[in-house]
This record gives sequence, C-alpha cells and structure tokens, in this order.
Amino acid sequence: MTQTTPAKWTLNGTVLIACNCDYGCPCNFNSLPTHGHCEGGWAWHVQDGRYGDIELSGLSFSIAADWPKAIHDGNGEAAVLIDARANERQREALKTLVSGAAGGPWGILKNTWTNVHEPRYVAFEIELAEQRSRVKAGDVLELEMEPIRNPVTAAEVTPGAVLPEGFITKDPRFAASKLFRVQDGVHYDHSGKYAAVGSFEYSGP
Repeated sequence: MTQTTPAKWTLNGTVLIACNCDYGCPCNFNSLPTHGHCEGGWAWHVQDGRYGDIELSGLSFSIAADWPKAIHDGNGEAAVLIDARANERQREALKTLVSGAAGGPWGILKNTWTNVHEPRYVAFEIELAEQRSRVKAGDVLELEMEPIRNPVTAAEVTPGAVLPEGFITKDPRFAASKLFRVQDGVHYDHSGKYAAVGSFEYSGP
C-alpha cells in the first residue's frame, strides 16, 4: 500500500500508559519528568477504527520509548509493536499511522525520536479494567496496573485528570504499575511507578 497522500482515518478506543515518573506524571501538567528523563510508552487498543477503507477495529499496537531528557528535548529511541493478527494491509496502515505521516499524536511524537526500530509483530493480550488494566505484547512489553494506595492507610485511591489539550488522552485515570517491563529495542523495568488508562479519539490527516 503506497500512497503519496495519507488516507482519511479515525481511531477510537483505550490507551494504557506507563513510565518511570512518580504517580500522576509531571508531563501531564507541562512540567519536567520526575527524574529528568523519560522512559515509558503507550499501548493503544482500537475499539472502532479505519484507515481509508481498511478496518482496524479490534487491533492493538504499542510504542515504548527512551528519551535522555524530557520528551520535548528529543533524541529519543522507540520500539514499535503491532498486533500480529493484523493482515498485510492493516499492518501497512498502522505503520503509516505510528510513523506520524498521517498526523495524530504520532505526528507530534515523531519529532522527539531519532532512532525508531523496525516494527515487531507480536501477540497482544489486553484486559481493559480501569486502574486494573493490563497488556502483554509478545515477550517484549508487559504492563499490569493496580490502584494507587494511600501511604498511611493503604486504602485504594483512584485519582484522575481532565486534560483539554491532551493529545494522547484527555481523561487519564491514574494508577500504579504493579509491573511495567520492556525488553527489546529499549530496555527498562519501572514497576511501581506511574501508570494511567484513558480513552482516545483521533482522526486525520
């Protein structure tokens, strides 16, 4: 599928997010990352989606990245994971989207990384359960969320945010990463740190 002009597309669904920041992640509020650098990523599950005449509903894909400073400072490295169930046309459509060529959030993110590994096609296991959501992408990425706990009482808390200008999600519900590990292309383990789940509605170009 070769196109000089990206097709019209729309994607709606749920995104799972995790990184090395403390709960809430300062980047959500235009502040610098907790530790001065960012290691994290996103897993998108498409509930309803189409790229031109190509149906994308039910598919999942992920980007895990490593930036030496804040994301906007660039020089990031990214690993791309695409649902192995996608057929050839669907794979090409998803590759076009995550490349940023058709806009959406990836049209912004593409300016922040200088090394993007070739996509890997892996089996996705995903469970959407608010702050107990989880995703496993082959043997490369695993994220299991749990509610944040009050440090005094150990009671579960379920904070969230409204981000009108958010370009990944506008309604993140914050959680903790019971497990967050990436081990191909980029490598890290940030279990016990920031996680979130939110809805997304994207379209372009």
